[in-house]
Amino acid sequence: MPSTPFPNARPRSTGCREHHMPQRTRIKICGLSREADVDAAVDAGADAIGLVFYDKSPRHVSVDRARALAGRLPSFVTPVGLFVNAPAQLIAEAVEAVPHLVLQFHGDETPSDCAAPQRPYLRAARMAPDLDLLEFASRYPDARALLLDALVEGYGGGGKVFDWSLIPRNVPLPVVLSGGLHAGNVIEGILRVRPWAVDVSSGVEAAKGIKDAAAIRRFCEAVREADARIAATEA
Repeated sequence: MPSTPFPNARPRSTGCREHHMPQRTRIKICGLSREADVDAAVDAGADAIGLVFYDKSPRHVSVDRARALAGRLPSFVTPVGLFVNAPAQLIAEAVEAVPHLVLQFHGDETPSDCAAPQRPYLRAARMAPDLDLLEFASRYPDARALLLDALVEGYGGGGKVFDWSLIPRNVPLPVVLSGGLHAGNVIEGILRVRPWAVDVSSGVEAAKGIKDAAAIRRFCEAVREADARIAATEA
C-alpha cells in the first residue's frame, strides 16, 4: 500500500506544509464520468481522478463504468473512489474492478467502517464552525489524508467554499483542500492553507458532471503558479 494518499507522492509528516519545506501541491480532479474528461485531467497533469460511487450524485458512475475510465490512466495517476455510507459489497466490487483504487469516505462512516476494506483511504471532514478537526483526525489515525470540504445539505460536496481559518496548523494528517475551488481562488487557498493536495469538481465543469478541458488546464496551471510563488518566497 502507498504510504501517502496518492502512490506517486512523497511522504510528509504534517497536514499543512511547513513554510521551510517547499513541495509540489498534488491535484485531484473529481467527479469524472467521460473518457474525454479523464484524458483532459491526465494531459493537464493531475495526480489523481475521482470516481463517484454515490448514486444520488449527478456524477455517479457504475462499477463497470469506473473500470473503463480507470483503465485509461497511466501508471502514476491514482484512481480515487468516493463513497457515501456505501454497502460493503459495493466497495468490494469497486476495488475488484479498479485494483489500485484509493477509497474516499464522504458519509457517516466510523473508523471501523473505513478500515474494514483494508485499503488506503481518505476521510472527508465537513468543516462546520464547531468541528474539532484535531479530535476528528485522532479518530482516523490510519487515514492517508483528511479531505476538508464545506458543510452543505446532503453528502458528497456541494461546490461551496468554507472558512479556511477554521483549519488548525497542526493537523496530524495530510490535508486535501476541497470545497468550491476553481482557477480563480485556488492560488489563495494554497498560499493560505499550504495543503498537501487540492481537490476540484464543479469548479472545472461546463455543466454538472461535464468537465471543461480548458478549465481543468487553467486550474492545474494556477496550482503550479501557487507553488512557484511559495518556492520563490522560501528560496
